[in-house]
Amino acid sequence: RPYPVSAAALRNREASDRSSPGHEAEAGGGPGPGRPRTKFSAAQLQELERSFREQRYIGASEKRRLAAVLNLSQSQIKTWFQNRRMKFKRQTQDAR
Repeated sequence: RPYPVSAAALRNREASDRSSPGHEAEAGGGPGPGRPRTKFSAAQLQELERSFREQRYIGASEKRRLAAVLNLSQSQIKTWFQNRRMKFKRQTQDAR
């Protein structure tokens, strides 16, 4: 140890190390366990943006169609639209 550490601080550090085995704390907090981030291709983004321009809220049939055409899951399509609506909201609020 390069510097002295109190016994209480050492106990706290050891307790926090045990509480998340194998997971280092990251600044900003990553997504954690689960599905890795989807990288959309330029063609997929072009089709998703085209569909978003036509209608900001996607229906079930359009979601199924896009999922089949773009080789994505319906959940990925739904999430993309949710994120895109939030981006749209931020952009319109920033423009005021």
